[in-house]
Amino acid sequence: MSVIATFLLALTLLLWIGFALSPWGSWRNREVLDATNEIDEELLDEITVVVPARNEADLIQAALQSIIAQGSGLKIILIDDRSEDATAAKARALAHANLRIVDGAPVPAGWSGKLWALEQGRQQVSTRYTLFLDADMKLARGILKTLKNKMRQEAAPFISLTAAPAMSSIWEKLVMPAFVYFFKALYPFQRVNSPNTKMAAAAGGCILVETRVLDRIGGFGSIKSAVIDDCALARRVKSQGFKIWLGLTHSVESIRGYKNLKEIGDMIARCAFAQLNYSFGLLILTTFGLLLIYALPAFMVASSHDLVRYLSLGSLAVMFFTYLSTLRFYRRSWAWALCLPLIAGFFLAMTWISAIRYWRGERTRWKGRVYPREEIVASGEIPFK
Repeated sequence: MSVIATFLLALTLLLWIGFALSPWGSWRNREVLDATNEIDEELLDEITVVVPARNEADLIQAALQSIIAQGSGLKIILIDDRSEDATAAKARALAHANLRIVDGAPVPAGWSGKLWALEQGRQQVSTRYTLFLDADMKLARGILKTLKNKMRQEAAPFISLTAAPAMSSIWEKLVMPAFVYFFKALYPFQRVNSPNTKMAAAAGGCILVETRVLDRIGGFGSIKSAVIDDCALARRVKSQGFKIWLGLTHSVESIRGYKNLKEIGDMIARCAFAQLNYSFGLLILTTFGLLLIYALPAFMVASSHDLVRYLSLGSLAVMFFTYLSTLRFYRRSWAWALCLPLIAGFFLAMTWISAIRYWRGERTRWKGRVYPREEIVASGEIPFK
């Protein structure tokens, strides 16, 4: 048994060293974009902001006010996705001249609710640029100008920013930095941003795109059933020869809080099995991989066998070291790194819950809508390229 454990732990340590030394360095924070300290009156009449909103009465005013504060001339289209609360009324109460509120049409068969809302908004855009912004996002002053400048600097007509997650509750502080860490490990930003690779990803909460790109790819109809819609959109855009750019930021913040662990778990389970392309084989491989690289060294570090213990300590040391940059970025204590194996176990459990829901006939659920697995087969959600 000690021979097998030694072999597996040696493999784990080699994998962690390879991850730490990989040329794309996905654990580093090199792709960052924040608003500058310059405060000036920016004319933004080339940009239309499209905000899909469903049951966002508690958050919509804060989100819209942060958009309005970006500068003059900015056009805002709010698509009220058949909300059952006062979302539209709260938005109208702002009485902003450039804010247009559109009552969303019923969701057609084969579409996800959010993508149908985005498509309705896209069809009404006439400006050069379109910013797609979730209704639970708050923008720092000046970030829209910074985004536009970055687009020109990178010659990338599609830019998205990974919003800083809310971290008020203990559960958010525990899980949400790891959510970003795992996302970057799965989609190394350097590879995503390179025009020489096929890897594509985006953070759907904040996407600035040249409107012509959307016309070129056929709008959101080309990905109308996607569960992981942001990454599906990025793949579609990059496959047409357009450069994309993805980065971290402090200047776009999620203001949707998760009060308990169940809410965070449901958020993860919503798309976890879709990330594996609904493949049982990939689920088994993922389970083995996560147990090998996270659980095994954490469990075997207490072994009485010296070599087993040293290999475990080595793996844990590299693991914690690679996580520290994410914790520093979100101004969290290094001590949270000690919880990473436990957090990985939680993500694995949510992936299995996502799979079980799928096998029971539920493809995904969100905002009070449940999408049966029979509805859509081809959604273009093949993440590993």
